[in-house]
Amino acid sequence: MSQLDYNNMLVAELKQELENFGLPTSGKKSELIERLMSHSKEPVMISIEADLIEDDSRYEAIFAKMKTQIVGPLNLGAVIAIGLSLLMISSVLVLKPDWLGFGEDYDYQLIDFDQSQTKIYAEELVALGHPDWEGRMSGTVEEANTSLYILDRLSDMGYEAQSYSYEVPMHHVNSEPSFRLCVQGSLGFSPCDGPVGQVGGSQVTIFQHRVDYVIQGLSGQSEYGFDEDITVTDLGNGTDEALWQSATGTLGYVRMDESRVSNTEMYSYAAQNDLAGIISVNKIINCGQIEGNDCVPIFKGTNYDALVSANGGTIPTDIPFIAMSRDAGDIFEALVINGTEPASIELIIDVTNDEERTIYVPCGVIEGRSSEVIIAGAHHDTVYQGEGAVDDTSGVTTVLEMARQLAEIVNNTGVPERTIQFCTWGGEEEGLWGSRAYVAEMQNSLRNNLRLYLNFDMNHVDADFQNRGNSLTLFTNNEDDYGHIKRISNLYIEERNEIANKYDIRHSLLDGAKGESNEMPCNSDYCPFIYELGGKVGRAVSCYGGGAWEYHTYLDTMDRFNEESLHVSGTIYGTYMRLLAYDMNA
Repeated sequence: MSQLDYNNMLVAELKQELENFGLPTSGKKSELIERLMSHSKEPVMISIEADLIEDDSRYEAIFAKMKTQIVGPLNLGAVIAIGLSLLMISSVLVLKPDWLGFGEDYDYQLIDFDQSQTKIYAEELVALGHPDWEGRMSGTVEEANTSLYILDRLSDMGYEAQSYSYEVPMHHVNSEPSFRLCVQGSLGFSPCDGPVGQVGGSQVTIFQHRVDYVIQGLSGQSEYGFDEDITVTDLGNGTDEALWQSATGTLGYVRMDESRVSNTEMYSYAAQNDLAGIISVNKIINCGQIEGNDCVPIFKGTNYDALVSANGGTIPTDIPFIAMSRDAGDIFEALVINGTEPASIELIIDVTNDEERTIYVPCGVIEGRSSEVIIAGAHHDTVYQGEGAVDDTSGVTTVLEMARQLAEIVNNTGVPERTIQFCTWGGEEEGLWGSRAYVAEMQNSLRNNLRLYLNFDMNHVDADFQNRGNSLTLFTNNEDDYGHIKRISNLYIEERNEIANKYDIRHSLLDGAKGESNEMPCNSDYCPFIYELGGKVGRAVSCYGGGAWEYHTYLDTMDRFNEESLHVSGTIYGTYMRLLAYDMNA
């Protein structure tokens, strides 16, 4: 076999060839080819591969022949051949154009990734959810059990298990809420005193928790009964501050439209104007896509610091905050906003929002020869009212499968040069509490030793490609990391084409400073690893998948889970983690 043939072989094929000859298989691609050529003792051929030109003595005979005076008839073909050889060597030694595929000679070896194992992890994690509303909300026994599960899995793989816990501001749903309307009957009965649904009696409408409405992040408690006759103020789309000022002591009703007034803004207005509560209605998000023609109610959090500031230094404990579906909102508007008969409201929200609760950060560590570290992570908490199969059980299962594969590689290859670490974070849905607290605690070590943080949050694509698309976006804030990810993605497309060809694998470099249009947005756990390292800008990669219409709703269930899609980011990022673990030059 010629050297040119070796050049066109993949690293895996070169290693198989070396194994066939009983030769060592370690090293870069250039070293593997050199070893094969030395063994085969075939004549040396000029290669345009930049990484093969390491010993100029190999070309002394060629250069000597070029310097020898030509005697006899001019051989134009030989002259042209020699000229082309010189040009090729010159181009290799000097130009190394990117369009020819030249770049750093890194030994990218795709890791294995068992997608069926990720589904097993996902099913076991989902089973740890709350018995009534299914979520693994931070600060609950469900989250504590999830942390123990993750520690056990990492320990079984051979990692040193490390558990961290933090006391952070966290609201807690204590019991099932109640939200009902009562329209007084024509015979003049007091609300709900007459036979329900009969002529002349009161008519009660019961809204179903999780399906018709959900409690919002940092909601306060309430015990409003029919007899209190609480008033409702129509706040339109929530952008008119004058309406908020007129709503003191009443329930504010907000129709969410394209203006997208945030939960933090609404709750801050409510605190500043002493509202009795907030009811927002989803009028625009994922309407008609996941449940008939409805717009399903979505859980959203509230910025804790902004809310405390708006409320004079404390959390408002008696301002309930719920979000309704569009269909439920239409019923509410017909009976309360536009109704001809008096309507009374019962809104009982049993939550605690002014206490700290314990959240968890389980980690698994394999120490390397150096103190430099690569960390991969995902958040293990979910919104309180749903399984969170996509957000973010998908990310946690990817992390666990990557950890399993990397542990096997360490067993077969030996101690890595860099320390490798896998962590999952509590408190993400309420404000990145877990990752922020961890980065704050490990500030000095991370500032000096963190090579890269890899984040997995909804790195999932729904299997319904026809209606939802098939895109996965791999993004980072560092140009060098971007180059690695692009090259590994190309290798993945070449070697794992049976899966890769099903997905639109995109790449994005977001290397702007904080606040610029091309910054890495602070909407997931990579944010503290980039912007909270004591003045140093950290390096991170992350992945986002498409088609997750159900996220933060009760419909984010295992029915939508597509384990195959996790293979893409898990393999590409896992391969990069492997390279960084063993190559200190990367």
